[in-house]
This record gives sequence, C-alpha cells and structure tokens, in this order.
Amino acid sequence: MHDLAKQTPDELFETQFLPHLDALYRAALSMTRNPQDADDLVQDTFLRAFQFIDKFQVGTNARAWLFRILTNLFINRYRRAKREPEKTSYDEMEDFFLYNRLQDAYVSGKSDTPEAAVLNKVQAEAIHEAIGNLPDEYRETVILADVNELSYLEISEILEVPIGTVRSRLSRGRRLVQRALWAFTEENPR
Repeated sequence: MHDLAKQTPDELFETQFLPHLDALYRAALSMTRNPQDADDLVQDTFLRAFQFIDKFQVGTNARAWLFRILTNLFINRYRRAKREPEKTSYDEMEDFFLYNRLQDAYVSGKSDTPEAAVLNKVQAEAIHEAIGNLPDEYRETVILADVNELSYLEISEILEVPIGTVRSRLSRGRRLVQRALWAFTEENPR
C-alpha cells in the first residue's frame, strides 16, 4: 500500500472510511431506532463523505469525521422530520363528518338522536385524547377557541397569525377531532 496522501479518492475511501461502516451503522441504529432509517442514514453519510472527500484532511481521524457527518445528517434530517406535523389531505374531509355519521345512525334506528349518540358514546377522555393528538398548529387553535373560548381576533394576536389562518386551522382541527371521535365511537360501541 502506498502513502495515504498519494491515494486516489476511491482508495482513500476504501482504506479510511469503509472500516468504520459497522460502527456507523450501530450509532445510526441507536439514533433512529429503525433498521431501515439507520441504513438510509449510513448510506447518506457515506455519500456525503465521498462527495466531500476533498475536504477530508489526510492523516486526521476519519472515524470522527464520519461520525460528525452522521450526527449532522441525523440532526438536520431525522429530528426535523419528527417535529413536522403528520401530513393529512384536508381536501378529502367533509365539513360535518361526525354529524353526518350520527345522523345516519339516527335514520337507521341505531340511536335515539344524534345528540344522544354523542353523549352515550363519547367520553371526556376521548375528546381530550382527540385534541391532544392534533398536530401542534391545530391543537393550539382548537384549545384556544373551544376550550378557552377566545375570539378569532384574540387567537390571531396570541399565535401571531392572520385571522384567516385561525379560521382555517380551527376548521381543520375540528374536522380532525370529529374523525377521531367517530373512530372512538366505532371502536367502543355501547
């Protein structure tokens, strides 16, 4: 084997970086807690290392350099993804989802009235859980409007968003709560 400084990028990659593959995978697995995500993270780490191999200073600690890349990728990609709210297609949600399902139950004779069905099936715990599971932006708006009974203007000022955004978030948040409550009533018939 010849001098490290005289190695081609491919040789340098093979001799300096590949020996750390297992250690990087173990670290990635402990960070992501998912084998597929760990594989992706290690692959992205090696891709980034190869792309910037000219920035690597021969003779320095290759393992530390790779771990720095791995950690930065994890922080930038995986933590950000975990903080993002779950994506939901709101175009497919109907405005009166819960009411329509309860009305259907009433018409088919499965309950006395839609209101009675709600009172019989929906417990306060289910409502709290449904609200608690909302993405942050909707949960804040629903709590401020429906729990604390604040006006659109007050919510707009508190959240520092336009009133139209408050209305939109409240509408979508309520629809998500309705869906969760309907799912609860389906799972817990009385």
